[in-house]
Amino acid sequence: MPVSRIARVAVAVTALCALPSLVLAQAKPFEPTVGQAGKDVVWVPTPQALVEKMLDLAKVTPQDFLMDLGSGDGRTVITAAKRGLRAQGVEYNPDMVDLSKRNATAAGVADKATFVKADLFETDFSKAQVITMFLLPSINLRLRPTILNMKPGTRIVSNSFTMEAWQADATTTVEGDCTTWCTAYLWIVPAKAEGTWQLGSNQLTLTQQFQVLSGTLGSNPLTNGRLTGDSITFSAGGTTYTGTVNGNSMKGTTGTGTAWSATKK
Repeated sequence: MPVSRIARVAVAVTALCALPSLVLAQAKPFEPTVGQAGKDVVWVPTPQALVEKMLDLAKVTPQDFLMDLGSGDGRTVITAAKRGLRAQGVEYNPDMVDLSKRNATAAGVADKATFVKADLFETDFSKAQVITMFLLPSINLRLRPTILNMKPGTRIVSNSFTMEAWQADATTTVEGDCTTWCTAYLWIVPAKAEGTWQLGSNQLTLTQQFQVLSGTLGSNPLTNGRLTGDSITFSAGGTTYTGTVNGNSMKGTTGTGTAWSATKK
């Protein structure tokens, strides 16, 4: 056999021998690494203990639909699904989406835990009762206007990062072995109550700063004004008012049990 042909055969044999290794390398499952780059943030997993705390803080129930913004390896969505919730993760990295789907299948919750490859800022999450996220403060602020337009009472839980001027309604921290990313913040989307209302014979003027209310009822200044979802409470003239905001009307009872109602002008 000519030398040139022998050389070609040797090269072919070498290539065939290397093929199984190449196939195995290509078939190796994707494994994420802490700090890997993403579209808006790098990937850092939320400690499982904090995942549980976040869901506890939001007081999730099986009747809730949860969306996790930037769902990474899917652990928050999967944990929620194990509690009986329908949950969906929104993640830009397709490899992470595929990994999350595999993890959900392995956990036996693929029927409740779903994942989509999408941009957070092009995603409609208005149908969720609970939003979870582990994003940078700058991303939280970009999302804040959209979140504030969600249905009153929607619960928002963030790992470690705040909404700046929008103060959290509640905070919890994981104790013990947790050393980083150990704090969760909860916000409850408030109803829109700012404006001028007629409450009986008095004018009720409300100024709203997120969930905090100030203003006057007649000539009396408001104190302790606050919204928790669509629930409202405030005091004026020695009387405490509690009730519910429903669009351009609100009604409730005073501290002495007297019914009251107000209509927006």
